[in-house]
Amino acid sequence: MGMALNQATTPKVSVCIPTYRGGGTIGAAIESVLAQSLADFELIVIDDGSPDDTGAIVERLADPRLVYWRNERNLGPQGNWNRCLEVAKGEYFKLLPHDDLLHPRCLERQVAVLEDDRDERIALVFSARDVLGPDGTVLTRRGYPGGHEGKIAGSLVMRSCVRRGTNLIGEPGAVLFRKTKEEKVGAFDATNPYVIDLDYWFRLLAHGDTYFCADPLAAFRVSGSSWSVAIGTGQSVDFRNFVERFAARGVLPATAFDYFCGRFTPALNNLARLVFYRFYLR
Repeated sequence: MGMALNQATTPKVSVCIPTYRGGGTIGAAIESVLAQSLADFELIVIDDGSPDDTGAIVERLADPRLVYWRNERNLGPQGNWNRCLEVAKGEYFKLLPHDDLLHPRCLERQVAVLEDDRDERIALVFSARDVLGPDGTVLTRRGYPGGHEGKIAGSLVMRSCVRRGTNLIGEPGAVLFRKTKEEKVGAFDATNPYVIDLDYWFRLLAHGDTYFCADPLAAFRVSGSSWSVAIGTGQSVDFRNFVERFAARGVLPATAFDYFCGRFTPALNNLARLVFYRFYLR
């Protein structure tokens, strides 16, 4: 059953937070959205049946732009992410996991890029992001190789991801796209759960290019309960299966050299992640 605290009419942006057992961090995530310099947004929290105090925390942070829904049954990550797509009414869409944060100017900066793109050739805009430890300490920063702000061909980004064996675009909080693109792209697909976000980014990039904001406009928190951390050693296999699935469709603009590198880099990335997580999350 859905319960709305309040509802906007037709907002510029829909920021959706899918959550399950997010009571420990969702307050900070919501506050980071409410602190945005661009105020024309709706913030939708969809609770997938959390047994903790998530609902009470959301209610205490009541704001005219904030909407709270609680699913009647647990839909799982894929189902809850797609529920966000279903209820969002904004012109632009951003998904924000409950343990991540937005920089105060995130929406302002990213919306400006898409507003200037009158021909709608940019399929998505993404940014660098800070990686936070469980206590909020900045551990490192991630961005696109080269770090130069500007438009990048979608085919080049896809090739780079395949060759490097990782998601160079980033977590959902770092990405903004037009809600109308959903008509062409469809729903989130967790066939390969570790890359459920990259799967969607690739499908978006089949319809256009991307724009990289070099400043960190989002923050991604890693903890022992993070979904991407919990998947663990299956990440490299999941990425290779994802690439093979897209290659079979004939929609990947990758070369033989890209595919060759992509056979080995996912495992190397997975090893680096495990060392990183073990060191910082011990």
